[in-house]
Amino acid sequence: MNKNTFALKGTICYSRDPNTLITAENAWVVCENGVSAGVFQELPEKYRGIPCRDTKGSLIIPGLTDLHLHAPQYTFRATGMDLELLDWLNTYTFPEESKYADPAYAEAAYRIFADDLKRSATTRAAVFATLHVEATELLMDLLEDTGLITFVGKVNMDRNSSPSLEEESAAASAEATIRWLSEIKGRYKNTRPILTPRFTPSCTDELMKELAVIQKEHQLPVQSHLSENLSEIAWVQELCPNTRFYGEAYEQFGLFGGETCPAIMAHCVYSSDEEIALMKKQGVYIAHCPSSNTNIASGIAPVRRYLDEGMHVGLGSDIAGGFSLSILRAMADAVQVSKLRWRLIDNTMKPLTLEEIFYIATIGGGSFFGRVGSFEKGYAFDAVILDDTNLPHPQAISSKERLERLIYLSDDRNITGKYVSGKKIF
Repeated sequence: MNKNTFALKGTICYSRDPNTLITAENAWVVCENGVSAGVFQELPEKYRGIPCRDTKGSLIIPGLTDLHLHAPQYTFRATGMDLELLDWLNTYTFPEESKYADPAYAEAAYRIFADDLKRSATTRAAVFATLHVEATELLMDLLEDTGLITFVGKVNMDRNSSPSLEEESAAASAEATIRWLSEIKGRYKNTRPILTPRFTPSCTDELMKELAVIQKEHQLPVQSHLSENLSEIAWVQELCPNTRFYGEAYEQFGLFGGETCPAIMAHCVYSSDEEIALMKKQGVYIAHCPSSNTNIASGIAPVRRYLDEGMHVGLGSDIAGGFSLSILRAMADAVQVSKLRWRLIDNTMKPLTLEEIFYIATIGGGSFFGRVGSFEKGYAFDAVILDDTNLPHPQAISSKERLERLIYLSDDRNITGKYVSGKKIF
């Protein structure tokens, strides 16, 4: 038997589809060479004698995926939460990100972020860095050391920022991006590059054309923002009068999904019918960021519609518009805001269920990384162990109820183990 074959024993919870949550008490989930061999109520004969970690009844769930967060913003999370998006960017975000021109500051800040992400329930993430090449490479080095699997993007922006956080030209931005890709080539096992135009207001057409060439040459995925805020959408329309909707500002350059350009677009709060149809056609991944959308007064994304239409939906903490790295917290927030949308905006859009939000947090976002997010046979073995013994209750409760309580009540103390592709993180 391969040396990377082992089992975890406990109460196992995983999704099969958006409506099916499977739970198995006192069961085994087997990892074979970094991949799940399945969940068993009795350990099959072929696996007898393999190493086993008995979690004493703790919940074992697939690792959670964070499809959207800004690593340099972790330093000022929970600050400026009374501002709207564009004011918040100008007051806090851009001045803070300017500091990452200093490698010493970048290393100190990113080390805190990487250490905290490692201890969280997140096993995979898509991460924005800044426009600074050296700082972005420092972040990638630190994330590689965590054992987590991540996409990291050097940000591109050549307009509409502060002088200290704006690349001097489209050509200079493209040149820095090519240098970054050259310097990191072959350097990492778990950390991958992703093309990252910050958002349309910060990128000229000339820069987007340059990025399209880089994307095709290097076959990179893309991450950016889409239809987050009404003022932002109006601004995009002014900047791109030739487009009918925000998504076309990316699509006109071939940076909006499709078979050769996997794409994550964060927020999608106000996407029009035409934009939704294009996202669906192109297989764009929607990173739903409920905490951020609330904190900086953007709105409530129609996640029920996206899910019902079979679109790709995952969750994002959106640090620091969101104040918590916890995707468990993002799950709770997503259910809550879906209720507000149902009650206050559209009573035809039923709130998200526990089964649905667990699926979104696991398979929904995880599938951007491949066959990730479940314990069914053949999925990458990403697992998180959740100990709920510090949440006592006098009544008998089901495994599903235990999971729901952990989603709403847990903190880092409850996370007692984590594995990524079969590798033990702690």
